[in-house]
Amino acid sequence: MNKENGNIILIGFMGSGKTTFGKWISEKHGMKFIDTDEYIENKQGRLIKDIFRESGEEVFRDMETAAVRELIDNTTNTVISVGGGLPLREVNRKLLRQLGCVVFLDTSVDELVRRLDKDTSRPLLAGGDVRQKIESLMQARMEYYKEAADLIVTTTNNNFTDIYNTIVSAINMNLTGED
Repeated sequence: MNKENGNIILIGFMGSGKTTFGKWISEKHGMKFIDTDEYIENKQGRLIKDIFRESGEEVFRDMETAAVRELIDNTTNTVISVGGGLPLREVNRKLLRQLGCVVFLDTSVDELVRRLDKDTSRPLLAGGDVRQKIESLMQARMEYYKEAADLIVTTTNNNFTDIYNTIVSAINMNLTGED
């Protein structure tokens, strides 16, 4: 687990607030911000949904792994929001820990449904019952999120300041060697 580079990596289900919260941290606390989906889109010159459609999910997942490898070598004092599926691969979970402090933003299914019900930009939620898809994907992903995380923070009914303070407190305890 690499805390010395000052990076905070936000993981969690789509709609958990990784990008919104990550941008808030970067603005309020003078850190840089990178969203791995945007990073990949800029590098590929096409949208994630187009990569899924044209090349398939496996190719996209390979792109995610490559992106994290690149970020390890040249990223400090940065908040990094990663796609919801990125932690599913074991190699990615290991790479994320090298990149910085990995924080799982744990959000309730009810809150995710509220946020994602009308969102048409997410390929894995397209067509069908959104709640059912979220529940199914969350069940499949939860163990990987927990395994990847240095810290789990419940976002439902917590404000950004409280969440941020919890993260900083945990990082500071780890750097000073406290339990």
